[in-house]
Amino acid sequence: MQFKYTARNANNKTIEGVEEASGTAELLQILAKKNLIPISVTTLKGKAALSGGKKRVRAKVSLTDKIFLSKYISIMLKVGTDLFQAINILIADFKRPGLRGLLTEIRDSLEKGQPFYSTFAKYPEYFSPVFINLVKSGESSGTLEQVFEDLHVRLSKEKALKAKIRGALMYPSILLLLSFLILIFLMTFALPRLAEVFGGGGFDPPTFSRIVFGIGLFVNAYIIPIVITFVGLIVFAVIFSRSRAGTLFFRRIRTKIPVVNRIVHKLALQRFASTLSSLLKAGLPIMDALDITADAVNHPAIAAGILRAKESVSKGVSLGDAFRQEKSFPLVVTNLIAISEKSGQIDDILGTLGDFYEGEIDSEIKRAVSLIEPILLPIIGLIIGAIAVAIIIPIYQLVGQL
Repeated sequence: MQFKYTARNANNKTIEGVEEASGTAELLQILAKKNLIPISVTTLKGKAALSGGKKRVRAKVSLTDKIFLSKYISIMLKVGTDLFQAINILIADFKRPGLRGLLTEIRDSLEKGQPFYSTFAKYPEYFSPVFINLVKSGESSGTLEQVFEDLHVRLSKEKALKAKIRGALMYPSILLLLSFLILIFLMTFALPRLAEVFGGGGFDPPTFSRIVFGIGLFVNAYIIPIVITFVGLIVFAVIFSRSRAGTLFFRRIRTKIPVVNRIVHKLALQRFASTLSSLLKAGLPIMDALDITADAVNHPAIAAGILRAKESVSKGVSLGDAFRQEKSFPLVVTNLIAISEKSGQIDDILGTLGDFYEGEIDSEIKRAVSLIEPILLPIIGLIIGAIAVAIIIPIYQLVGQL
């Protein structure tokens, strides 16, 4: 793709040129090597970077969008582009209406003299308090380039972790789905026909077989209401889980299920360490950082522990001693906090701790998946085996009477 650019050279002279690049990110790196600071970028297809006046389109901003946004802003600030020009270039480069609309609104806010973070703060459904406060802190301290680099790394790790969890759950999900379809087939097709054959022949099957045949006849007769009810329950669960009450309910449920609760606990510890590290590195006061971190961990016990520790710190207790009083935090975590507090490297140590728990979470997920298979297979085998026995026994009895 060819770009026409306007840039300033080392002598502060404005120059124009045409450059071949795969995208805006590569173009910026090429200009940086030439010691040029970009002012505007236009593709030769005619889409200008300084496009404006379009009505903002409100749409979902995905995690991938936020990863690209943080990466591109970081790159452009690194090569010397000022924030306003960087936003103009991004408006030309991003194609998704939602993200373009957000960038246009950011540019309008900057033109009115409003702070950069204020636009993100208008959309809490897409941008967490951690994201907003990191941008706010970076803007006030002049470290936006580093903040967006850290956000890019943080969001990329979050996406990778979600992909690992989805990948680990794929096999058990497929296994359950196929087993469910086989069960539905047996209940709605095989069992009712066998029940009719035995009933029409005047043969009285054993009690166990009659029970299984009765279940099959019931499911076959009411399959549509059963499916509608099942789908309705799933839809209700999804809608309820998005409400505040539902979020709290399912959050508590997750902390009670064996194996799952261990993964959830380590996920919370990883969020605690990485979030607090990022906030402290960005220059937020410890009390504000603890408040934001408590909201980000998504774990009732860990969040309550952080807030109690914050209360202790406000009374003059050291951070390490405050966390040592909390049973939700492992000894290794509290000891590292105490040691890093004394050495003045708490943000670096917490970052390392967050990386450590990423590996622990990966191991826990693999362990959980390895346990799911030997649990699911016997259960599924027992159900299908029971149906097979219910069919085979009366067949043998019927053959024996011939």
